[in-house]
Amino acid sequence: MITLYGIPNCNTVKKALDWLKDHQVEFTFHDFKKKGITTDKLEAWANQVGWEALLNKRGTTWKQLPVEIQQGIQNKETAFELILQKTSVTKRPVLESKQGILLGFDEASYAAYFAKK
Repeated sequence: MITLYGIPNCNTVKKALDWLKDHQVEFTFHDFKKKGITTDKLEAWANQVGWEALLNKRGTTWKQLPVEIQQGIQNKETAFELILQKTSVTKRPVLESKQGILLGFDEASYAAYFAKK
């Protein structure tokens, strides 16, 4: 089972959705805004890529945060707390399958990921 996590109005998520459809990859879409995310899921992802990689520090949500909050994110616990409150601060999309996860979207990475199947 392949799941793509993200928010539907994100341009990077749209590119990933289009790529998956164009390559006839069956998947389920998980909308962070509507369904949220669990600490267990964040923990599983962090075990694969590190908690720092899960934060999208280049996005609007991060940039709009007060500096004190940004500077307060010093460990996994504070990062997860922020992500649970503001799911849009998560690096997107997150593609998950039994092979593991991919963060963000890059055509070459997706092609390599699915070539392993």
